[in-house]
Amino acid sequence: MHNQATIVSEIVKKPEIKLLLVDDREDNLLAIEAILEQDGYSIHKARSGRAALRTLLKEFDFTLILMDVQMPDLNGFETATLIYERDLLKHIPIIFITANDYTEENIFKGYRMGGVDYIYKPINPELLRTKVGVFVELYRKNHQLLQQEQHLTRLNQQLMENVQQLKSTNEELERFAYAASHDLQEPLRKIMLFSERLSSQYTNLDEVGLGFIQKIIRAAGRMQGLIKNILEFSKSAVHQDAFEMTDLNALIESILSDLEVSIEQKQAVFIIEPLPILKTIPEQLRQLFQNLIINALKFSKETAHPEIRIYAKRVENKEGEQFYNIYVKDNGIGFEQKFADQIFTLFSRLHSYDQFEGTGIGLSICKKIAEKHNGSITAFSIPGEGATFVLELPAKVPEAVEQSLP
Repeated sequence: MHNQATIVSEIVKKPEIKLLLVDDREDNLLAIEAILEQDGYSIHKARSGRAALRTLLKEFDFTLILMDVQMPDLNGFETATLIYERDLLKHIPIIFITANDYTEENIFKGYRMGGVDYIYKPINPELLRTKVGVFVELYRKNHQLLQQEQHLTRLNQQLMENVQQLKSTNEELERFAYAASHDLQEPLRKIMLFSERLSSQYTNLDEVGLGFIQKIIRAAGRMQGLIKNILEFSKSAVHQDAFEMTDLNALIESILSDLEVSIEQKQAVFIIEPLPILKTIPEQLRQLFQNLIINALKFSKETAHPEIRIYAKRVENKEGEQFYNIYVKDNGIGFEQKFADQIFTLFSRLHSYDQFEGTGIGLSICKKIAEKHNGSITAFSIPGEGATFVLELPAKVPEAVEQSLP
């Protein structure tokens, strides 16, 4: 297994260290070359400022320039000024070499021209090697950082491409699930139809045969419910519904009206406190709240009538963004908090089908709808003490959604 240091060494290639020596005297060039060549540098030489400029027109990847100040025609300071006029060369440090013991004013002039240091003649070999080594090490570090940055940029680009590909694949799978589930309904209807005909019209079947037919009908009914929920789950991603102003009070009232029979059978009590008006996809929010209310009725205690409270609170996050937390709280059987994330997973069930009917898709649909509204949904519960589902929705519709509104 590669450790981090091994990975970095594989990513970062060791750069070639190129030095440009500029001096009008050949013996000085040879002396400096003899001192530095033992360190494995690639050394290039120029006999004048103009020769150095010609070299830098063709090559600009030098690590360091060592330049004599006193040269005929163009001196070192003038050459440095011309070098740094080109953006491609501004990153190359220049060390001036001089036999003069300059005053502070002249030394400052060299630094102002772009020089980074001075070396005085006669040259101390170890001092020269040490100063050059410092700038070479800086160059290597900068080169390493640059390569790592480029590598991270490439990795980030690849990650973004993978995310986009995954998103496209996920959308294709959801479209496939929608189409496949839709096509499965017709043969399933025939299975249920002919099973019911067998049960009602062919009375010569014994009790065992009739029992088998009833099992087929019940299994087909469960499969029909599963297909319906898969279709609903897929529609929440495939269909691009429009956002519009939605009165959640009226929405909840309409859902309770539709569930009137179940509510009366369970003798359930609802406490509905004032809810906000938000920009939502109404049909999807209806489906979400309907799933939560049906679950609250389904997972009620045998020893107590269901009591369901729905209320809202306006909250603000650390970034100052406004949200509404909408609570659906019941007094049912509850669940262990460690399952709070699991219940929103597709096909996840905490109880067997014999205990409570269901497909394990309803809360997954709620989660997908909440995310499509740039919100979230969480759950809190203690076994035997009921459950509270918290839907968080933006108080203000996101700008991207706002632009798509009619």
